[in-house]
Amino acid sequence: MVEASPSEGGFPPARASLKLDTVFQQEVHVMEAVHLPSNSTVEDVTAALREHGYCIVDELVPASLMDSIADEMGPYVEASPFGIDNMLGKLTKRTGAMIARSPAARDLVMNPLAIAVAGKWLEKATTMRLHLTQIISVFPGSPAQPLHRDELAWDFFKFPLDYEVQCNILWAFTDFTIENGATHVVPGSHLVEGDQKYPRDQSIQAAMKRGSALFYTGKIYHGAGENRSDKVRQAINITYAVGWVRQEENQYLSTPLEIAQTLPEDLLKVMGYQLGCFALGYVGDAEDPMWVLHRPEERTSFGIEHMEKTAGKQDSASSFLEEVGQ
Repeated sequence: MVEASPSEGGFPPARASLKLDTVFQQEVHVMEAVHLPSNSTVEDVTAALREHGYCIVDELVPASLMDSIADEMGPYVEASPFGIDNMLGKLTKRTGAMIARSPAARDLVMNPLAIAVAGKWLEKATTMRLHLTQIISVFPGSPAQPLHRDELAWDFFKFPLDYEVQCNILWAFTDFTIENGATHVVPGSHLVEGDQKYPRDQSIQAAMKRGSALFYTGKIYHGAGENRSDKVRQAINITYAVGWVRQEENQYLSTPLEIAQTLPEDLLKVMGYQLGCFALGYVGDAEDPMWVLHRPEERTSFGIEHMEKTAGKQDSASSFLEEVGQ
């Protein structure tokens, strides 16, 4: 295990001196996973993401929170079907709609470090929002998942290396071990452009205790490992994305309106009920969805003032705001 912090002299070298052939075009081999303590800062985690493409924050939440989620989600996991192909996993169950089904899971979605890291990592966009919530249950005998980048979700569009579109977290719902198929990641692969094919021995496995969190970028190659144990390995996948892309899990149908109306505004904004950029997601007669949802008697149309945050990030938006504001 490697434990390090940028504030303590920097991270250990991310890549050994290894000359790869033309298929890989990058030095990406490491021997040990990067682990950070539970009191790590946003800067610690984002520094690791920039250098390695991932990091593990050990035991970030208590077992009691995981116990509560397990109690609330257990019947839904039991009823979930297995996947229909090798990507989804024919011996893997995926169970979502966690905000509606598990009040305890809302605390995981809004975990202070997770929200702060996602906000910092996705700061080039005006807003960020929840991309998906999902319990992944990998049963004994499940083979290793193909290594892939999660950014392929958006029609396989190749986002620039300097633009981060998502921030992923795999929470260890059970212990992650080598034997039970802890997730493989290819360190440094987030720095390589284009499609790549990495052999499994270029990856490390994210072994971690229950309640720990694997943070990783949408650009890093990763995949579930083979479960050679006699027990189910479970993860909770909570992913955040910039506010202008389509969500993988439709939060508006996954969470019934009568439940959404009871949720706090900060959670609703993360779910995607706030406007994205200037006008993405408006309702009816150019109305702000947050007003429609929580204060229908005060509902009002939005104006160019909603562009001010965007103008602070994009020069073109600033120029446009000056023009239309005259």
